[in-house]
This record gives sequence, structure tokens and C-alpha cells, in this order.
Amino acid sequence: MKYRRLFAAIPLSVIASVCHGQAGPSQVGPNPELPKPERGLLPDMVIAKPAAWGDKSPTVPDGYKISAIATDLKIPRQTLVLPNGDILVAEGRGGSASDLKPKDVIAGIIKARGTSPVKGGNRLTLLRDAKGDGAYEAFTFAENLNAPYGLALVGNNLYVANQDALVRFDYQPGQTKASGPPQTVTQLPSEINHHWTKALTASADGQYLYVGIGSNSNITERGMTAEVDRARVWRVNAQTGEYKTYATGLRNPTALTIQPDTGQLWAVVNERDEIGPDLVPDYLTAVKEGAFYGWPYSYWGANVDDRVRPQDPDKVAAAIKPDYSLGSHVAALGVDFSTDTMGAKFANGVFVGEHGSWNRSDPVGYKVVFVPFSDGRPSGPPVDFVAGFRDPDGTTRGRPVGVTVDPKGALIVADDLSNTIWRITPARPGQP
Repeated sequence: MKYRRLFAAIPLSVIASVCHGQAGPSQVGPNPELPKPERGLLPDMVIAKPAAWGDKSPTVPDGYKISAIATDLKIPRQTLVLPNGDILVAEGRGGSASDLKPKDVIAGIIKARGTSPVKGGNRLTLLRDAKGDGAYEAFTFAENLNAPYGLALVGNNLYVANQDALVRFDYQPGQTKASGPPQTVTQLPSEINHHWTKALTASADGQYLYVGIGSNSNITERGMTAEVDRARVWRVNAQTGEYKTYATGLRNPTALTIQPDTGQLWAVVNERDEIGPDLVPDYLTAVKEGAFYGWPYSYWGANVDDRVRPQDPDKVAAAIKPDYSLGSHVAALGVDFSTDTMGAKFANGVFVGEHGSWNRSDPVGYKVVFVPFSDGRPSGPPVDFVAGFRDPDGTTRGRPVGVTVDPKGALIVADDLSNTIWRITPARPGQP
């Protein structure tokens, strides 16, 4: 009741307009500008105004075309292109964290207005273009999962990262429905689940699975006990389920992918909130075994977060800088390396799905960008590849999550606001 009285006492116009009115400094690339922290009662909150696509669709570069290959899904998150061209879609919504403070209640009510009202499907949907004409048929591959998110295929083993466990299905090429219930490979940290998504990818040789596990708070508000086995990446033996901590200090590693040729693990990570519209940058980074990336004690290397108690100077000194800033609060939720089939301009680099900000006056994200690479490293500013999800007046028709490159020449994008799967292809494969 006291939360309701507090919420009623603060007009929505005030809550949604505690604005700085200025775009942030240049924050993309290996050396982002980092202003001084700003703290207040509430972060800036400008929420998406959901609307139907109607006869509209996202925009793509000249020489590319986009089509909706599945609609009316139940919160599509991540996708996986199978060897025969079928596409698996993980659908669900998880999390069970309680609100800590009155401001969390307020923020939660407002943020919910910018998301889909559809109940998560807790299922895998398989999409098949049987005739090769771009018309996909949908099949329910598996049901009764627990907020599935990450997907990986190793041989005939299909791995799914639920919010509470890594599970495995037997997969036979051409199946449209799982032949039985999944087997548990290993339990995953699931108590509280402030950040519930469990990202997943397999090593190049298929021996290991990498699982991204987010923190249980923004910045340790629940205490360090709640952060045991959190804010890290696990490496799991695909056969036995035995696991070890691979890297730590990653607040919320929301998507993982393996770099072709090198076998290097890369991640996109959502950083902390509530110290200003231009802190802290979400990032793309190679994940090095044994490395510590700062959370909660510091960000972008040795920039101390003085909200954390107790401080740990030794951990701050050990923190390494990420490779590439995507900008603060873009909410990167998808990443995948491209191939030559996507055309020369977009052949060497990664696509990143940016779900979009909720906590700054000048919204950012709400698009899929391409980060070019050279010599195995990010080498230039991001290029908008799929945009038009959000209009300048705040009307928002979609929010991109997972991105998956089909080696035959397509980018698959999951949109969890309109509950759509988009497919983007060069007008002439390899020759946009």
C-alpha cells in the first residue's frame, strides 16, 4: 500500500521527464567518453509506446530486403539456424526477483508499458520453408520449458539454456517435434533471477558449452551472498555437465558467440544503471579465460563504482577493459558473426541486436547494428543494419533481441515486442 501511495504522489509526467535533454557524448568504440556519475531519485525514464506494424516494416540498407517469416509468437528471444535451414525460436519470459525499494515498483510499472503483454510461451518453435519460397510454416518443437533463452546444436544434441537449467534434446535432422522430454545437463543459478536470461554457445569443436549468467541486482543491492555464481560465464562439458567459471565481472552477458577461424568466445554485456544517461556503456568483448571485467567494483577498467560496499582495490586493479563500447543503455541482447554471403560491406564483423533503452531521456538502441572487424578485432563505428523499430515520437513497433546469421545468406532477427521473426537477405546473395 505504501508503494501505491508513493507512486500516486509522483505524476507520471514528472517520472518520465526527469530529463537531461541532451544526447550523450561519443560512446562507441574502444575508448568511450565517460562522464562523471550522476545520481538521483529515479533514472530518466522514456518508455516505448507500443504500436502494431500494420503495413510498415523495419528499414534495411539499399540492396537488402526484409520479410516477416513468423508472427504472433510468444516472446521470441533467441534463434538457431539448423543445418537443413530450419529455424528454432526460443520463446519465454522469466525472472522472479522481488522489488527492493519503492522506486523499483515505480520503474517496473513504467517499464512494463513498453513490453509485449503476451505471456511467454516457454517453448521452442520450429520454422520451415519447405518450398524455398520464403513462406515459413511453424511447428511446436517442444513445450513446458522454463523461460528458454540460449540455444546450441552439437552433432545430434540440441542444447537449451532454461532460466534454471541447461538441458539437452536428441535432435534428428528434419524433425519438427522433439522425440521426448529433455535431459538435464546441469543446473544453473536460478535463485531470485534478477537477470534471468542464460546465454549459450558451443565451442568450435563442440566439447564445451559457454553459459552467460547475469547478476542478481543492479549493483549488489541484495548483498554479495546473492551474487554467488553470478555475473560470469561458465564453461560446461557438453557430455558430462561438469562446469567451471570461465570469466567473471560481466554484469549481464546476454549473448555469446564463437568467432570463426579463431574459436574465440565473444559476448555482449549489459552494464549497470542509475549513475546517469551516459554511464555505463554496454559492450562487445572477447571473453578471456580467467579474466575479471570489473562488476561490481568498477566499470570500463579501473573506474570505481563508489556505491559498492565494501570496496576492493585489488579487484579494481585486476579489472580489464572491454574491447568495444556500444553506448550506454542500448541493451544489447544479440550477437553473431557475419559471413561473406551477407555482402562485401557486411561480410567481416558482427551483428548486434540492441533492444533499446528505458532509462535515458534521449532513447538509444532499438535497432540492429553491424560492427566491422579487421584482423580479428572491431575496427570501426557501428553501422545501422535494421532500424525503424522506433519513431521519433516514441511510437515503437518492435524491439530486436537475438540475431543469427544463416550461412546461406540471411540475418534472422527476433523481435519480442511485436512477437515477430524477421529475415533480412541481400537482393542478390553476395552482391548487394
